[in-house]
Amino acid sequence: MLIVNTNFIDNKELETLGLVNGSTVQTKNVGRDIAAGFKTLAGGELKGYTEMLEDSRKIALERMTNNAMALGADAIINIRFSSSAIMQGAAEILVYGTAVKFK
Repeated sequence: MLIVNTNFIDNKELETLGLVNGSTVQTKNVGRDIAAGFKTLAGGELKGYTEMLEDSRKIALERMTNNAMALGADAIINIRFSSSAIMQGAAEILVYGTAVKFK
């Protein structure tokens, strides 16, 4: 499955199938939260959170791709990521785009 953040694919005529998305909500664990609290004193990257968000993006992308495949798509164009806080200590990662078929 070809996934791009442009609204076209060079040398391809596209048939629009519709909007597809994937999301996941992830929470912090207590150990990660405590370590992050100490890290804020010294500064620097919060690697536990970075890993959590990278994993979340992969899960969301996989779910979006599965939705596109169910529509018979060859590609997903114009993808975008979004994140939001759902509650204290939980974040949603959403990815969405347009499923297309090559003509």
